[in-house]
Amino acid sequence: MTTPDPTKLTRRERAIMDILHRRGRATAHAVLEDLDDPPSYSAVRALLRLLEERGHAKHVQEGTTYVYSPVVSRADAKRSALAHVVRTFFAGSVEQAVAALVDSSKSKLSREELDRLAEHIARAKKEGR
Repeated sequence: MTTPDPTKLTRRERAIMDILHRRGRATAHAVLEDLDDPPSYSAVRALLRLLEERGHAKHVQEGTTYVYSPVVSRADAKRSALAHVVRTFFAGSVEQAVAALVDSSKSKLSREELDRLAEHIARAKKEGR
């Protein structure tokens, strides 16, 4: 089975998947409560069913309630989303992406954070990555 492609999700589908990843598991009612500017309950159920058909989500039945969870782990989803951003906005350059994050006026990195980043870079150099 191939891994579902999170870059093919609509804005609303991505918001639902974000909720499922954040919560770990959720009912349609819980998803509806967490959505900004939510559609109808039946629309949320239809979107969850569609996400399940495409392999992004799965459900278990607890009594009469379906409880949904993401198929792909949060860590894998993060890596995939980040790789998509690097490809799309930085022409595949990890260096440019990291530089943009470090140089961003919104991200004030502490000395400890900069030291940890330097350790990651040193380890990557040592491993030949």
